[in-house]
Amino acid sequence: MPLFRFASPQTFYPLAGRLAVIAAVVALVTAVVGLWLGLAVAPTDAQQGEVYRLIYIHVPSAWMAMFTYLVMAGYAVLTLVLRARLAAMMMRALAPTGALMAAIALWTGAIWGKPTWGTYWAWDARMTSTLVLLFLYFGFIALVAAIEDPVRGDRAGAVLLLVGVINVPIIYFSVRWWNTLHQGASLTPAGSAIAPVMLRAMLIMTVAAWAYTIAASLHRVRSIILERERHTRWARELPGIGAPVPQGARG
Repeated sequence: MPLFRFASPQTFYPLAGRLAVIAAVVALVTAVVGLWLGLAVAPTDAQQGEVYRLIYIHVPSAWMAMFTYLVMAGYAVLTLVLRARLAAMMMRALAPTGALMAAIALWTGAIWGKPTWGTYWAWDARMTSTLVLLFLYFGFIALVAAIEDPVRGDRAGAVLLLVGVINVPIIYFSVRWWNTLHQGASLTPAGSAIAPVMLRAMLIMTVAAWAYTIAASLHRVRSIILERERHTRWARELPGIGAPVPQGARG
């Protein structure tokens, strides 16, 4: 099938470059619009005051931290079952951005928690499970970097991802399963508990976070592809690729 041809690193490399540029533009435009709506147009919350505006960064980053890990777990399955080279590269490319999203979610949550709960950190179930998610990202990055053979590193990292995937539903359902300080979901299948303009701003910022994750990961995977494929003829024939690939692009 035509789509399967993009599973080849050689075919995917130029496509990733084009998609990364498009995603970066979408991320920039939606971030500007979302922040304008959230910071300038949306009204002040009656209970939380101005500090609630952190949700426009906190919620999208938390969603993307969880979603990115699930996508990495999907690539882990492809890596272990089909031994797909590009899937293994995408796992590595997504990890730093997923870790960044988890760190932003924890940081903004702590800032929100100080005036709301009176403390930056309360070992709340959702906060703690999100911290575990951040450690899983760090663990994956450290593990694959510590194994010199890329193939063995990919498989070890894939196993770690699949073991840790159970933490994602724990994060999501923690406010239902335990009596936590963290507030429940404002957006559910039954509807939204926040004002329409607040919801629009949050959803637009979610698109921005999603587009940024795509842009950063595709840009990173291109470097990983060049590192892995540097000895192939097609990689050596790329314009400007005559010298060794920088160590920072290591896969």
